[in-house]
Amino acid sequence: MEEKKLRAKAGMPMLILFIILYFVAIGLIILGGILLDANIGIGALPLILGVLWVFIGVIPFFGLKIIKPQEALVLTLFGDYIGTLREPGFYYVHPFSTAVNPAAKTRLGQSGDVDSSPTSKLVISADGNMVQTTATNKKISLKIMTLSNNKQKVNDALGNPVEIGIAVMWRVVDTARAVFNVDNFKEYLSLQCDSALRNIVRIYPYDIAEGIDTTGDGKPDEGSLRGSSAVVAERIRKEIQEKVQDAGLEILEARITYLAYAPEIAAVMLQRQQASAIIDARKMIVDGAVGMVEMALEKLNENDIVKLDEERKAAMVSNLLVVLCGNRDAQPIVNSGSLY
Repeated sequence: MEEKKLRAKAGMPMLILFIILYFVAIGLIILGGILLDANIGIGALPLILGVLWVFIGVIPFFGLKIIKPQEALVLTLFGDYIGTLREPGFYYVHPFSTAVNPAAKTRLGQSGDVDSSPTSKLVISADGNMVQTTATNKKISLKIMTLSNNKQKVNDALGNPVEIGIAVMWRVVDTARAVFNVDNFKEYLSLQCDSALRNIVRIYPYDIAEGIDTTGDGKPDEGSLRGSSAVVAERIRKEIQEKVQDAGLEILEARITYLAYAPEIAAVMLQRQQASAIIDARKMIVDGAVGMVEMALEKLNENDIVKLDEERKAAMVSNLLVVLCGNRDAQPIVNSGSLY
């Protein structure tokens, strides 16, 4: 079902007309009373008309609608969709038309849909007591809103459980589809966000891993949840958009707001990262130490400071590597004897 714009009358002239008719009805009641007091038989007719309008004249007021900026009102008449009011203003529509918004009472996490919040009012019950009732605003917000679902625990491409959360910026672009194509467009959006998040996250490893194809081209790449968060978020956005297209929603942006290993493996993964960092650091230290030893031997040979045989060179290399690669400061030993 496609949205259609409702051509409504201006509300202010109709409001003035209804108020004038109410004053006319009151005048007819007074006129009828005067005529009846004068024993004029025709006085009953204006009295009846005036009383009748006083009771039924409130019905046209139900057709007066106020639309604020970035709001819409989907209206049906006896079950048929008659159109949507989208432009801000004061309008008059059919008094028996009904506003439809099945998601009026649904609130999403961190959503800006403030216009759908219920309002309270006091009414008099049948026994004469004041009772507080809740009235729900049926208007649909056209603002850009934010959906922040709960964190999801999902297995990545390597089977490791990770916790991830996303924030989705969205808005309603087709009110008819949002109201009539799905039961509750807000709950539908929340469900599709969870589904798309799981479908995309399971393609990527948490960190860069060998032999993992994240693009679907059959070739391993370096995609990861931690290193390619912008790419992952864009793929999530596109998948959500495909799923909510029929609901008249537009997904503007999706962002990853939380990413971490699940608590049950977080400590193990931290040790793994620490071990990997230590290995990389040791490799860098060894490469630097070997270069320094080579440079030291070359300088000794160039300046003929001392001539060393292969055995003494090996001992010197061993000592230098111990000093350069050790975790603790070297303790010098003074040799007071001969060289050999």
